[in-house]
Amino acid sequence: MVRCSCSLLRRYGNFMDNLRLFAKGGAGGMGFPRLGGEGGKGGDVWVVAKKRMSLKNIKDKHPQKRFVAGDGANSRISALKGEKGLDYEIPVPVGITVTDERGQIIGELNKEDDRILIARGGLGGNLLSNFLPSKGQKRIIHLDLKLIADIGLVGFPNAGKSSLLSKISHAKPEIANYAFTTLKPQLGKIIYKDFKQVSVADLPGLIEGAHMNKGMGHKFLKHVERTKQLLFVVDVSGFQLSSKTKFRSAFETIILLTKELELYKEDLMMKPSLLAVNKMDLPDAKDKFSELMNQLQNPKDFSHLFEKDEIPRKTLKFQNIIPISAHTGEGIEELKNCLRLSLDEQSNQENEKFSEEQLLNLRNSKLSYIDSSSESSRMEITKGH
Repeated sequence: MVRCSCSLLRRYGNFMDNLRLFAKGGAGGMGFPRLGGEGGKGGDVWVVAKKRMSLKNIKDKHPQKRFVAGDGANSRISALKGEKGLDYEIPVPVGITVTDERGQIIGELNKEDDRILIARGGLGGNLLSNFLPSKGQKRIIHLDLKLIADIGLVGFPNAGKSSLLSKISHAKPEIANYAFTTLKPQLGKIIYKDFKQVSVADLPGLIEGAHMNKGMGHKFLKHVERTKQLLFVVDVSGFQLSSKTKFRSAFETIILLTKELELYKEDLMMKPSLLAVNKMDLPDAKDKFSELMNQLQNPKDFSHLFEKDEIPRKTLKFQNIIPISAHTGEGIEELKNCLRLSLDEQSNQENEKFSEEQLLNLRNSKLSYIDSSSESSRMEITKGH
């Protein structure tokens, strides 16, 4: 197990994926007892998903992280019904989960213009409240960003994920020959000849123990949750983080990555997955790839390589295994085609499932209508007798 240095964590901190803030709804306006006037309702505070927004933008613009809506207007002779206070809309990135102080999820913002009410305004004074207004709701909330992408790249540090992202998309991530090149999530887009776009997220490399928040830990793993599919990227020659850590072969890397995902959240194991075996331009790469394929086809024969607690309960079955070289470009076009086909197949399955559910709901509603009509007919016959 290896811990990241403080300097790495500080550099990762430049990318913000969570923010705590205070929100308060506006107070209601005073009523007008003599004429029965009603004060205006206080404004509400909303979070609204907007493109090209970041949590860092919010913090820089509002360092106090305090958001208060407008108060409702008092009732008066010229306007017995006071005007509602101004709402406050906080623009946030797409992909935000909003939780309260207890960690309870208030809602999610998964597409542009999605909105969630986080603090209600107080009611204006009226006859029932003896014309006294109520205060607005006070609330501390947490904004937690989880990147939304079609494909999430999963791999140990220095597996070549950043190089791969630069090859298949227009993204320009930092690339270097040392661990933890990716210190913050990078997003790229594959653009196909028919202008179909597939988004790919390159996420900070895992290490053993990431599910326990070691290394980049949960900062990496939570972003995997909202990707449609996973693309495992492994070095055909294996991986060793430092001279003090154990060397892991490509097969061991895949098993340990799978275990980290399983321990963090078992639902991740349900996502369709593909495997890119990188650095096929290195000497003896073909022999090592053949050895890896044999191990993947007969994983139980190699269980002795692991401690019992390192073996996942469920072994991932990859839809495609593609040997590539992000350095020379070998296998890149095949990989892009496999990603496209896999996503199209998933989309078709989801559409079929949705159509089946709609048809089932339609049939059930028809049966309910027939049953109620039959019941009505029986009641009419009974009344006639």
